[in-house]
Amino acid sequence: MTVLGNTVLDTNVLIEILKNNQNMIKQVESLSPPLFVSVISAMELLYGALNKSELKKLQQFLSLFTIIQLDEKISQKAFTLIAQYAKSHTLDIPDALIAASCLENNKTLFTYNRKDFRFIPKLTLLDK
Repeated sequence: MTVLGNTVLDTNVLIEILKNNQNMIKQVESLSPPLFVSVISAMELLYGALNKSELKKLQQFLSLFTIIQLDEKISQKAFTLIAQYAKSHTLDIPDALIAASCLENNKTLFTYNRKDFRFIPKLTLLDK
């Protein structure tokens, strides 16, 4: 399924690209640009950098994507998701913010961890 400029890549997808997973790279290349990344995923990648050199490479990599910044609507949606699903489905704060970014911007989420998101109503997950 390809949707024009409507896909947010989850952190685990970005990591697979960085690991040079050719299958993942082909899947992502088949998506219509622009491709989006939540600022939460961007921060998770930068946080995991081993040194300043790797940090710079990650920043260059992230510049290939449109970053979705947090705003009041995303924060409110994430707050609601946490209230609804943190205890019943162990939804964590970063995933709630990523899901809210997709919901509030009408985007599809491409993730390897479908179990972390599949219970959220109206969140569209990309089939791999």
